[in-house]
Amino acid sequence: MLDASDYTPRLKTEYATKIRAAMKEEFGYKNDMMIPRLDKIVLNMGIGEAVKDTKKAKHAQEALTLISGQQAVITKAKNSIATFRVREDMPLGTKVTLRGDRMYEFLDRLITIAMPRIRDFRGVSGKSFDGRGNYAMGLKEHIVFPEIDFDKVVDMLGMDIIICTTANTDAEAKALLKNFNMPFNS
Repeated sequence: MLDASDYTPRLKTEYATKIRAAMKEEFGYKNDMMIPRLDKIVLNMGIGEAVKDTKKAKHAQEALTLISGQQAVITKAKNSIATFRVREDMPLGTKVTLRGDRMYEFLDRLITIAMPRIRDFRGVSGKSFDGRGNYAMGLKEHIVFPEIDFDKVVDMLGMDIIICTTANTDAEAKALLKNFNMPFNS
């Protein structure tokens, strides 16, 4: 009988056994603490139509909770903007921050299951780094995740995925993500 405390995500084990050694060899780190690692993954859905219908933010929150396996938080407007018909504290989106085992599980599902299901997929851009070792990407449809039931989908929702690493440079972060089998097209 497998206990939940005995379970370790596949990518976490792979990082500890293979990826750390490969990164140390490639960049010549003198100390094991210098080797870059994943810090967190932030998932965000901005719902522009939530201005007209506040239920859409609730649907997005439920979808993001299913995808991440962790309760998503509804983000609200900080200021009122009359031209966009936005009032203060109006729900405009949803987000969740993944760390630890859930982060590794999500990255594994993203790379092995969700990305191959994207229509006309030719890899992700290798230029979407921020200069400090963090990678951002967007998905146009949230239905590429197997947790989402096609029959219950009300709207097609896009999402932003930000992968934060402890790498100091974009080259180190790209090498780390390549070792996790991230399908870069350039």
